[in-house]
Amino acid sequence: MRRRDLLTTALALPFVARPLSSTLVTQAQAQEKGVPFEAAAIRAMARELAQKPYKAPDNKLPDPLKDLTYDRYRMIRFKPDQALWKADGLPFQLQFFHRGFYYTNRVDLYEVKDGIATPIVYSPDMFTFGDQSPPDIKGNLGFAGFRIHGPINRPDYFDEIGVFLGASYFRAVAKGQVYGLSARGLSIKTADPTGEEFPIFKGFWIERPAKGANSIVVHALLDSESAAAAYRFTIRPGETTTYDIEVTLYPRVQIEQPGLATLTSMYFFGPNDRGGVDDFRPAVHDSDGLAMQNGRGEQLWRPLSNPTDLQVSAFVDSSPRGFGLMQRERAFHRFEDLEARYEKRPSAWVEPIGDWGEGEVRLVEIPTSTEINDNIVAYWRPRTPTRAKGEYIYTYRVHWGSRIPKPQPLAQVVSTRVGAGAEDTRRIVVDFAGEALKAVAPADIKANVSADKGALRNIVVHQNPEIAGTRVSFQLAAGSEKAIELRAQLMRGDDPLSEVWVYRWTP
Repeated sequence: MRRRDLLTTALALPFVARPLSSTLVTQAQAQEKGVPFEAAAIRAMARELAQKPYKAPDNKLPDPLKDLTYDRYRMIRFKPDQALWKADGLPFQLQFFHRGFYYTNRVDLYEVKDGIATPIVYSPDMFTFGDQSPPDIKGNLGFAGFRIHGPINRPDYFDEIGVFLGASYFRAVAKGQVYGLSARGLSIKTADPTGEEFPIFKGFWIERPAKGANSIVVHALLDSESAAAAYRFTIRPGETTTYDIEVTLYPRVQIEQPGLATLTSMYFFGPNDRGGVDDFRPAVHDSDGLAMQNGRGEQLWRPLSNPTDLQVSAFVDSSPRGFGLMQRERAFHRFEDLEARYEKRPSAWVEPIGDWGEGEVRLVEIPTSTEINDNIVAYWRPRTPTRAKGEYIYTYRVHWGSRIPKPQPLAQVVSTRVGAGAEDTRRIVVDFAGEALKAVAPADIKANVSADKGALRNIVVHQNPEIAGTRVSFQLAAGSEKAIELRAQLMRGDDPLSEVWVYRWTP
């Protein structure tokens, strides 16, 4: 995925949706009268899909939309005055995306009102086409996805809040933020040598919100070679925007590598990883670390990197309390980019609801030579594979915002820096800050630092008055090792003062 194209032009991968229920309802009948709707119908559709062989989506387009160039496609814009619910005085509005260019597959959209689902019918009049003539299209072409607008930043203007675009990708922002990382409904075989499988959202049913409502509900049907699934999203925008997500998964086959609550982001370079970078900016990334709160109550921070070779890390856990790809850097001078505004990109924190059992948080770091590619993936992988023809239910909440919603009262890592050390070593510097350090005498603060390979030298702990925190520095003699797992935590006696810093060093 060329993420920069998605961010700048809001492109999507649309797909064909089935009728609302398994009964025979023609498109014309549905447009005229709509059909009764309930969430159980989407689960029934997913269950029925999973019992049948996978059928690839139809990507046929009328001649005027075939072979569009990138620039010609970008000219096609939705008219804001055509937004669904714009004239109704409701707290949300919907805008839609056209099909074409690489985005040939179709997604069908439905509005749910008073228990009736009615198709949202495509019309060329919804769009402007630049210097092109509107296509002469008969019938419902469908769309390439949709976005949700609402008064998130000020009461008199409807800003973009969230978007469902491409495969099973979706994104959101909180107040004052701009788009950055994405989430996915489901990922399968991520980083597998045989190739990744990308499930798709085939259709969406969006409930018409009541006047004065502070949330909007979206239902979705997902399909792929290995599974089908039904989703219910309850979206609440604000200082932190939350997506409450209910998933019912129906595997077609046994899935050895399912990825649940998947997050996808970009890390190009930063103070811990600038090898071979010639750039005026100090850092370029949508996320700078993976945060975790495991089932034992331990809080961990894993700085991200842009490795030379593909890296996969697994953090084994049981009943996880949460994990997320975070953007902790929030100062403009950390990035110096007036266009991308990386300091305004959201963090995304996944909060499991209920017991997810045994499994692992998996982190995938993919080498990249440019910032246009998403190269970071994090997800929950259950220990037990999902069985064919089974039913699996997961509920979780994604918090889009600036920080973990309920952090533990421990100091956090605020930066990780890596550079040359003496005698062919690497010097690693980790800064911690937080209220837990302020009430402790500096002489009482110790650091537990360990490495599974290589040798550690000159471990030093001292105050960092610039951040009202503590700095830990040490030298790593790696020798010929190709990967070394490092761990550090601030302590007072046997009591932890900070989260656990975990890091994989590679040459």
